[in-house]
Amino acid sequence: QKGVEAEKRAISFLSKLRNELQTDKPVTPLEDELPDAALWNQYLDYQRNLSNGNGEPSWFQSPWLYVECYMYRRIHAALAQNPPIDNFDVFKEGKAQNFFESQEAVIALCTYFQELLKNVKDLDEKQLQEELFKLLQVSLWGNKCDLSFSAGEDSSQKSSPLQSLENMIPYILVNDTEKLWSLLVNAKKRNTEKINVRVDIILDNAGFELVSDLVLADFLVSSKLADEVHFHGKSIPWYVSDTTKHDFNWTIKQLQSANHMWMSRCGINWEGNLKKGVWVYCDHMFWTLPHDFSSMAEVAPDLYADLQKSNLLLFKGDLNYRKLTGDRKWEYTVPFHQALNKFHPAPLCSLRTLKSDTQVGLKPEQGEQIQASEPEWMVNGKYGVVQFDAAL
Repeated sequence: QKGVEAEKRAISFLSKLRNELQTDKPVTPLEDELPDAALWNQYLDYQRNLSNGNGEPSWFQSPWLYVECYMYRRIHAALAQNPPIDNFDVFKEGKAQNFFESQEAVIALCTYFQELLKNVKDLDEKQLQEELFKLLQVSLWGNKCDLSFSAGEDSSQKSSPLQSLENMIPYILVNDTEKLWSLLVNAKKRNTEKINVRVDIILDNAGFELVSDLVLADFLVSSKLADEVHFHGKSIPWYVSDTTKHDFNWTIKQLQSANHMWMSRCGINWEGNLKKGVWVYCDHMFWTLPHDFSSMAEVAPDLYADLQKSNLLLFKGDLNYRKLTGDRKWEYTVPFHQALNKFHPAPLCSLRTLKSDTQVGLKPEQGEQIQASEPEWMVNGKYGVVQFDAAL
């Protein structure tokens, strides 16, 4: 009975939210007691000051990044304030479905990877580099499997992700994989003082994309290019398919218990990596705030200080890219470094397929040429970037 009542209350919260959104009502302060509410309300004041007296921030008039994040936070509040369904992830079913519908691709990737592990110790530097580039590309294109982007359409990865990599290279508009390679190799060579080489992956989607990220992380550790990998997920359900701690653990458990030898081997090894502390999963409320990353040092100094300990930060996906660049309508040729607006905790790289109207660091005329033949190029997920900034 309590559950039914809580459900009714949550649905009325969500109906109210939908009405406000559809009729361009002003954005209202959060009234819940959740730990981040005060930061959200301060941010609303900041947006009010930005509007130069042009009235209240509202759904159609305010920066899209802000109101989009605010919508997901309100969805969370509708459940979080209504026990016993306060811990229910409304997106869980979609995430699980994406994982199961991508089984063939997961099997292909786990099989390829386990075969690779058998002789990873014998690979020379050139072969190691080739394998790293392959798995970086799988992780990049895995970012296509995004449920907030597909609006509920099938977004699973059906075919083997390794077969088409060669054909996809022309669609990588900025390809800084060579820079990642030299950074990791140099960190390894300098690592005579037994200081751990640490890579951080700021995760995006659960489902196939997460599996591709875990394979990449395992490769980094198995090939000794890194000693430890830290994963950063979301502390609340976010942007439909974003990875939470539950999704992370659930995925590893699903792989462990799969009746496919190489899938379960991956799951068992990954559980082992977490137990040994070679892999660390962490979440922080900053990742689900409306701020872009240039505010991190001020808003979440603890997180910024933690990221400064990393040798390389890999930011997955479109939302992270929007937050790295402030989601502004930059000229395409503006340097990535400039768009980061002083956000430089450590060398960083964005692995992102384009699903929104912001892109920097392109060559002169590159964007305009694609635009002429493909007006939807910035939002259709067909193009990607592996975009690096050395943070000097």
